[in-house]
Amino acid sequence: MIDVTLIDHMGTDLSVVNAARVSFGKNSDWDYTDWRDSDDYARKKVLSKGDTKLIHYLAEHKHMSPFGHAFASFHVKAPIFVARQLVKHKFLRWNEISRRYVDSEPEFYEPDSWRGRSEDKKQGSAGEVELRGDSFGVGYEPWWGDGSLQDTTLHIYKDLLEQGVCPEQARMVLPQSTMTEWYWSGSLDAFADMCNLRCTGDTQYETRLVANQICDSMKKLFPVSWFALRLEK
Repeated sequence: MIDVTLIDHMGTDLSVVNAARVSFGKNSDWDYTDWRDSDDYARKKVLSKGDTKLIHYLAEHKHMSPFGHAFASFHVKAPIFVARQLVKHKFLRWNEISRRYVDSEPEFYEPDSWRGRSEDKKQGSAGEVELRGDSFGVGYEPWWGDGSLQDTTLHIYKDLLEQGVCPEQARMVLPQSTMTEWYWSGSLDAFADMCNLRCTGDTQYETRLVANQICDSMKKLFPVSWFALRLEK
């Protein structure tokens, strides 16, 4: 299962505002608004209209440095073929589990359905495809376990380890569907750049699942800034 968990964050929309206002030796604070929850009244922190306008001005005119003072960290679990697409975002910090040191039994990703190849080569997939047999065992003679590709490669991997082969070599037989996990940290603007690229309809579905979960978390943490930075409003 592809999963994203928020681990930590630093700053708020107000952090972005004050990082910009310090240039003029000024500082902002929260405004408060009364709101009703059932029969209870409470006071909610909100940005002033001027501060909200400032954030939108910064984003519109590409004054990005103030957004670098808000930060978030995520734990992501996804298949290797997704990780190898997302690691390309160089302004986000990345630390991944290593099968040089970890030899626990691998998990594998299996999609709910199989997509067809798009006629437009710029698109990766289109529609669904019905397979002739087991999704990871089509055309294979069962020589171990259930005969699936995953079961076969898992057997080979375990057998290599049992024979004393080091994990850093044994891992080479594992397929791209092997699940990996990593810590992913970065600034508000760096994650916005990633989501502006990876939340779009032409992004591979599995990669989009990761980006959409990050987008949902950032939207809650930094609602004004995130709305200003996202290309898809």
